[in-house]
Amino acid sequence: MNTRVAVAEVIAQVLRGKSLSALLPEYASKVVEKDVGLFKQLCFGTLRWYPAIELLLQELMQKPMREKEFEIQGLLACGLYQLMHTRIADHAAINETVTAVTKLKRPWAKGLVNAVLRNFLRQRTELETKLAKNPVFVRAHPQWLLNDLFTSWGSAVAIDVLAANNEQAPMTLRVNQLQGSRDEYLQQLSAADIRAQTTQFSEQGIQLQSAIDVATLPGWDSGAVSVQDEAAQLTAALLELEPDQQVLDACCAPGGKTCHILETQPQLSKLVAVELESRRMPRVEENLRRLGLKADLVVNDASATADWWDGKPFQRILLDAPCSASGVIRRHPDIKLLRKTTDIVKLAELQLQLLHSLWQTLDEGGILLYATCSVLPQENDQVIETFLAETSLATTSAAELYSIEAEWGTKTAFGRQLFPKIDGNDGFYYSRLRKTSQK
Repeated sequence: MNTRVAVAEVIAQVLRGKSLSALLPEYASKVVEKDVGLFKQLCFGTLRWYPAIELLLQELMQKPMREKEFEIQGLLACGLYQLMHTRIADHAAINETVTAVTKLKRPWAKGLVNAVLRNFLRQRTELETKLAKNPVFVRAHPQWLLNDLFTSWGSAVAIDVLAANNEQAPMTLRVNQLQGSRDEYLQQLSAADIRAQTTQFSEQGIQLQSAIDVATLPGWDSGAVSVQDEAAQLTAALLELEPDQQVLDACCAPGGKTCHILETQPQLSKLVAVELESRRMPRVEENLRRLGLKADLVVNDASATADWWDGKPFQRILLDAPCSASGVIRRHPDIKLLRKTTDIVKLAELQLQLLHSLWQTLDEGGILLYATCSVLPQENDQVIETFLAETSLATTSAAELYSIEAEWGTKTAFGRQLFPKIDGNDGFYYSRLRKTSQK
């Protein structure tokens, strides 16, 4: 498949509501192998800057595209991204994009695509001046998210978060401590001429200077190392794992934290990993198999405990709750198109429901770690505040905040918030709760 045709189809599918991560594997397999890197760059880049590109298209076109022509919309967006943010020569970007129109079997749009892209080059300065005061254009984020970030955290933090969201995320590794130390693995990387450095906060983390194919990493096939962001690597230590504990990993896919828990404490009595979507469980199985680890895998709704829980309480629970993923937009730029402000309210309701359901499975004295990859307080502190207030009415057991004392992140009223950093960790939130006897 022509590279830009593949990009146009991916963007069109995202505009229709599908996720980039679900689309990439299929379309990458259709592109010539040598062009897969360019294909992914164009997909990520076009979606990353789409909020700004969309405003330009509104200025350059007399009327918006109908849904059935979203492939042309995607192609135009890809063309503008190339002209604005890549080193591809202008004439080459335009010619290749126009050529893709015919291969999309929409010859009527050839003149339109050519005219829009050439008009952009002629009018670029004028257009950028006109849109310079529009925050959606300047920050390349939807207005609702800009409002939430500035209201919640203030200008300084919000601007840094937005800047990090518009950069490519670094590639970070987690060394399998069952097989060797981080220092030993750094030596292996050095011997393989792979430049890397230790992460600031995770004791098992290594950040690569440049992203590479995982197959070229020393010991990858034998499970010496995994790919996992530093913020997510902080989970296992916060659980304070001990031998013979029963542990629950709720909403476990793709399994990075599941594996890290088992690497951190190999003498657990049992680890139950629950995932709602059956299509995501094979990835968990694959990660466990590569690392030589075992867990009890359950495909079910984590909140429907009557369907999968055997009644034996867990001493530790990780609830990596479904969320807006607003802290990992740089890894999933389609979030800018797919998420709406109304989603946040629904997600907060789901998060609270999961907390209440899973709390019943936690042993007295046990710890529940609530985690999201969100930077929005509505999904984080506000959910925990509501849960604590509602649980305080219980007659048998209650929840208390188990403070997280750490050098990373920002302390909040009910947990710690990490913000995405350029060349650093993703955005992530943690709150730790302990089950106590009701007085």
